[in-house]
Amino acid sequence: MICGVCGENVAEGSKYCQRCGSAVSQDAAGFVTATTPTVAGYRIRRVIGVVSGITPRTRGIFGKFIAGIESMLGGEVTAFTSEIEKARMEALDRAREKARALGANGLIGIDIETSDLGFNMGILVFSATGTAVVLEPEG
Repeated sequence: MICGVCGENVAEGSKYCQRCGSAVSQDAAGFVTATTPTVAGYRIRRVIGVVSGITPRTRGIFGKFIAGIESMLGGEVTAFTSEIEKARMEALDRAREKARALGANGLIGIDIETSDLGFNMGILVFSATGTAVVLEPEG
């Protein structure tokens, strides 16, 4: 299996890529995911409806400590990079799972958003929302 984010070979049965931390899915084949409202080469046979996947995330005390040091030095805060990528993919995977459960073979018009719950707790919420559809190849 190959990671869709960094292209690294991922061991069978792994949930996350060892290199970049992205979630990987063995059953993603045959399921179309797109941010566009249509997919070239496919036509929408049936619109099922809107689905969302949500995941709240925070870093532990060690991660926050490392991030604090990195933020003082400037540049990318690598202590958060893999966690952010994991959270984004997890929210997207949850939306796909909901779409599959409804009988969809595609998720289109996807919008991925982040927000801070606030309360000075450092919790980020990632959401992926799209339209679950049944697609069929054109022609």
